[in-house]
Amino acid sequence: MNKNNLSLVLEVVWWIFTLLLVVGVLYPIYTKANASYPFYTSTTLFIVVFVTFTRYIFLLKYTFLAHLEKLKLAIILFSAITIFLLINELNFFQTYLDEKGLGSFLSHLSLPAQDSLGAYIRNVMLFFGAGSIIAAIVLPLRLVVSIWLGRNRGRV
Repeated sequence: MNKNNLSLVLEVVWWIFTLLLVVGVLYPIYTKANASYPFYTSTTLFIVVFVTFTRYIFLLKYTFLAHLEKLKLAIILFSAITIFLLINELNFFQTYLDEKGLGSFLSHLSLPAQDSLGAYIRNVMLFFGAGSIIAAIVLPLRLVVSIWLGRNRGRV
């Protein structure tokens, strides 16, 4: 198996892992919260960005992105918009907690179940939200270093 095929296989495996992680994290929320839970999209975005960007930060030389300089530049330019979007989504969650609280979609559960699921939702959103924002800030720096290493040292 050549290097390009192997990097493609690894990319597919990581995307399957990310999909399974999204399903695993959202399953308790989906089964217990009302249908009016407004954060499915933002939670999915946080998890996908966190896993993918963190993987690119630490395992860049094993990805398809390793030698695609123009795509790295595009990601660097696109990262400011991504960071703004992620911060906006986390701010929306915090504002929702302050104004309406988690009880708006957990009121049908018993009080211990509300506390448990509420803590789970808050922890998931804050962990993956903050992690994705940090990864979105660090990834462009890593890509700049990678471009410099590629041009001046011949490695990623």
